[in-house]
Parts: sequence; C-alpha cells; structure tokens
Amino acid sequence: MPALVELHGVSKSFGSVRAINDVSICLDAGEAVGIVGPNGAGKTTLLNVIAGSLRADHGRVVFDGRDITRLPSHHHCRTGIARTFQIPRPFAGLTAYENVLVAVTYGSGGSQEDAHTACVTALEQVRLLAKANTLAGSLTLLERKRLELARAVATGPRVLLLDEIAGGLTEPEVHEVVAAVQDLRARGISIVWIEHIVHALLRVVDRLVALAAGRKLIEGEPQAVIDSSELRDVYLGSEL
Repeated sequence: MPALVELHGVSKSFGSVRAINDVSICLDAGEAVGIVGPNGAGKTTLLNVIAGSLRADHGRVVFDGRDITRLPSHHHCRTGIARTFQIPRPFAGLTAYENVLVAVTYGSGGSQEDAHTACVTALEQVRLLAKANTLAGSLTLLERKRLELARAVATGPRVLLLDEIAGGLTEPEVHEVVAAVQDLRARGISIVWIEHIVHALLRVVDRLVALAAGRKLIEGEPQAVIDSSELRDVYLGSEL
C-alpha cells in the first residue's frame, strides 16, 4: 500500500540559498512523524511545501497517490492537508468560534450547517468550546495554540502539519498540548510535527526525521535518532 504523503527528491531555493535539498520522506496513514534539526535546517520550508504555500523547485509531492506538487495551497487543504503556524495569528477581533468558522468556510467548502457542526466539534476536540464566544485577542497563549489546532481540525484533515505547536508554553501547558495532539491522532489523523521540545515529540511520534542544512541527515526510531552521533554533531559540534 502506498504512503499517504510522499515527498520525492524535493528541493526549494530562495535565491542562491538551497533551503531544502533533495529530501524524500513518506508518511503512512495513521502515522505520526517528527521533524527535528537546528534553526535554518529547512524544517518549516518543508512543511510549507507539503501544505502548498510554497512550490517545490524540483521533486514531487504526492498525496494519496496523486501528484499535488503544482496545485495551490487551498487545493491541498480541501483534499485533506491542514497546518498550524508557529506563531498563532488569529483574527483578534473575532471570537474563537468565528475564527474557526472562517477556517472551515474557506478550507473545506462545506454547507453552512456542516460548517457550524465542524466548528463546534473542533473546539470541543481541542478543549476550547468553553471559550467559543471569547474574542481571540483576549485568549492566553495556550488557548491561542488550541485555537490554531481547532482551525486546522475543522477543515477535516487526513494529515495535520504542526509547526512548533508547543513552543513558548510552560511545562504543564506542553503536557496539555501533547494530550490534545494524542487525542487527534487517536481519531485517525496522520501528523507531521516540527518541534524543538523533544520530550513532547517522543510521546507522540512513531519516527523521527532529522534535517541539517536542507538535507535529510538521519531517519528512524525516535530515541535512536535523538541519541545518534550525527544529530549530536549538528547541534553541538563533533569536538563535543
């Protein structure tokens, strides 16, 4: 059975800078894959290529057996790929419910009745339903992270791309976010998660991919990747 998401030799440059270089990764249905690496490794660029907000210069992005490399980001979303952003930027003057409604209206294209149900369900799934009528601008950072999840989940994704969803949170808040991600995965959503808080990744993912200077450095069982000399050298230098 083919993987749900396949990246074949994907490269992306910005001028003379090669942000990702000949990267191949696959994601099976129901699987969770973590992506680690130092700043500038190309992690967010890779996520943007999968989401369709950036178009690969070379290589292919395949979703459920279909080449979607050249298709726009809204098509990626409506076919089942949703993402969150590292820094939540909700519409501050809209309520949490209205923020999710915008996402589901433009991200899934369903009926008005379906949109309402999707909003309520998504807010409930990320444990934010009690704040549905609260202005997004007054939410705490943890609540805004939950809102990011709700906006993505409301579109009905088969694949959820997470960009440092735990970043900036306290340790107890990180545990809450991990629990929310575990709940979403239990509902059958496949996950690609970029995160610097390694213990959060290790509680969720089946496999880790390490990037360095735009290339895939190592891939495998999560703890083995974390313990690898290759990853240690990238972060600390070979002399250490």
